[in-house]
Amino acid sequence: MRQGFYVFHDVNIKNTLSEFNIDHVLVGKSGVFAVETKGRSKPINSDGDYEFKVSFDGDKLMFPQWEETEPIEQARRQSKTLEKWLTSAIGEPVAVKAVIALPGWFITTTKKTDIAVINGKNSDKFFNVRKEVELTEKQVNQIAHQLENLCRNVEPRAYTKPK
Repeated sequence: MRQGFYVFHDVNIKNTLSEFNIDHVLVGKSGVFAVETKGRSKPINSDGDYEFKVSFDGDKLMFPQWEETEPIEQARRQSKTLEKWLTSAIGEPVAVKAVIALPGWFITTTKKTDIAVINGKNSDKFFNVRKEVELTEKQVNQIAHQLENLCRNVEPRAYTKPK
């Protein structure tokens, strides 16, 4: 299931300006990925068929009947904030790749960009074949350790008596 990655869900980041969560963070030898998942309903065309294609030009997501820019801006903000935090936490530069996941959509990317848009199908191939970054096992463990500490700060409430 992990395909060689540490996977963290619902990572809460707090800084002096804001507090937000990143849906998923993956850490492995091919890098660190901040994944923002967006569920979008597929419209039905005049023939009664679902429209399932989205195009990404680096600046906007072009769905069959609308366009969006906010998910791209959000993914960029989140990856940059996580990048700064991890760099500070481990004491050496850490690059974080922004990823938007659109489950169930067929995605065409028309321009090379800093953000990847995937549909979730065969995502292991996307994360494992990326060769832009090669982390050592020590770096992977350092980054995973910092994220583990960040994510495991919630007090368990199961089996506790109500106040």
